[in-house]
Amino acid sequence: MLRRELEYFLGAIRFFTRLPVPAWVGHSAEKLDASTRYFPAVGLIVGAIGALVYLATLQLWPQPVAVLLAMAATLYATGAFHEDGLSDAVDGLGGGWDKQRILEIMKDSRVGNYGVIVLWLGLTGKFVVLAALDSAAVPWALVAGHAMSRYVAIWLMVGMNYVREDLQAKAKPLATRLSTGSLIVATGFALAGLLPLAWPQALAGCLLAALATAWLAAKFRRWLGGYTGDCLGAAQQVAEIAFYLGLLVQWPQ
Repeated sequence: MLRRELEYFLGAIRFFTRLPVPAWVGHSAEKLDASTRYFPAVGLIVGAIGALVYLATLQLWPQPVAVLLAMAATLYATGAFHEDGLSDAVDGLGGGWDKQRILEIMKDSRVGNYGVIVLWLGLTGKFVVLAALDSAAVPWALVAGHAMSRYVAIWLMVGMNYVREDLQAKAKPLATRLSTGSLIVATGFALAGLLPLAWPQALAGCLLAALATAWLAAKFRRWLGGYTGDCLGAAQQVAEIAFYLGLLVQWPQ
């Protein structure tokens, strides 16, 4: 059982990142389905990579530079997987007038005006918010933000239907409804990332991330009747920024 779960976990790393995994890790639709429960765990790893780069570069450069290099490290680790989804989803919703046209635009490899603008806003937003945090809080924010944003994104899979008919190998695991056991596993990894944070900031971050995801879910439900893989990527990106914003909330004294 432990080897099987390890294989699922490593499969999630292979699917959601560019990080290398052992050659013995198998590949099948069933294993990819099961690996989705480790989406927040992958976030812990990606966030940790960013945190380590931040801590190392902070010894040589000012905080804004360290934040920028940490972001670059996370982008390199994931291959901009979720940023691509954000760009495609916004291009589709911004340029399409019905479900079929929106899905066609999302599938187009070209990037439109909406996609370029939202990528600029998203990356700039992360940089500004992270650079505004207390220097010591940035590493923990990166770890928690990457884990929690992936956790709230998978709730789209719980309450909505996958709307693409062409369930190709890369999209198939994103069309799977998570079981109760899988949700418990995902919840555990998401909560683990919050432990080093002060609870008022962690609570604010989680609330804003959940609200952002709920807002996007309403958009997806209205225009598509469900979600696609690009929608999950968009939800992760928006929730990540919302989580960081929550950490900056100034609570009344």
